Amino acid sequence: MARVRYGARTEAEIQAARSASSKLPDIWSTGVVAVWESDPDAVAAVLPPPLKPAERPLVRANISKVDLPGYPLGAGSVAVAAEHDGQEGWYPLVMPMTHERALIGGREVFGEPKKLGEVTVERDGPVVRASLARHRIAFVEVRGTVEGPLPLPEPTQKTDFYFKFLPAVDGAGFDADPVLVHCVRNEKVRKLERIAGEVVLRESAYDPVADLPVRRLVEITIGEKTTDQRGRVAERVSAQALLPYIHQRYDDPQQILDGPPQGSV
Repeated sequence: MARVRYGARTEAEIQAARSASSKLPDIWSTGVVAVWESDPDAVAAVLPPPLKPAERPLVRANISKVDLPGYPLGAGSVAVAAEHDGQEGWYPLVMPMTHERALIGGREVFGEPKKLGEVTVERDGPVVRASLARHRIAFVEVRGTVEGPLPLPEPTQKTDFYFKFLPAVDGAGFDADPVLVHCVRNEKVRKLERIAGEVVLRESAYDPVADLPVRRLVEITIGEKTTDQRGRVAERVSAQALLPYIHQRYDDPQQILDGPPQGSV
């Protein structure tokens, strides 16, 4: 009988897939990073407990092109500075990706708020433009002119915070208690340049980062970096406390709050 492709994989095939994923070479991306100080109350308002605001009300936009062989990827995020149990890090609100493959592992394994979107990084000599767009709205645009090189930072670790959860089958809350994930990234940078420019935030009902206005621009850079990541469950969190924030993850939260429609397939 011909192999049934939806059938079970053998143990050897499963182990081979795990081995291949653990031996990936460094994957380098070229990206623009903009950091700004925003309204402290607005930053605090988007943080589900037990996350707390960091000392400074910072917002960070990452907009990158990733050099995947035969599979170029646009990847971005908008995150706010946060703190949990003495650990400083970032809480991403939205992470646009240009391919579905990049969504699956991040959303299902780590709980990353990834969505399909458009990611643009363009450079013409010293002129740079980068943007994140969904539903034909470039809700974040960074533009400016490269001023010159910056010293390369030492390899460093950075932490992102995610909430991993599974909406309940009946539309009432969650099927199990959500967990708060600490995702630690080891980052190496091989090129870094300073940009003089601006951050433009546009109104979008689906990605309302315009609610985190630019009060003071801290820095804009363009560089080449590679990262790896490892996650761990830091703690189980209150389902009731997280429920008011789950709309952050979806364009139409009514889909999960109302449960499955009658006659759905």
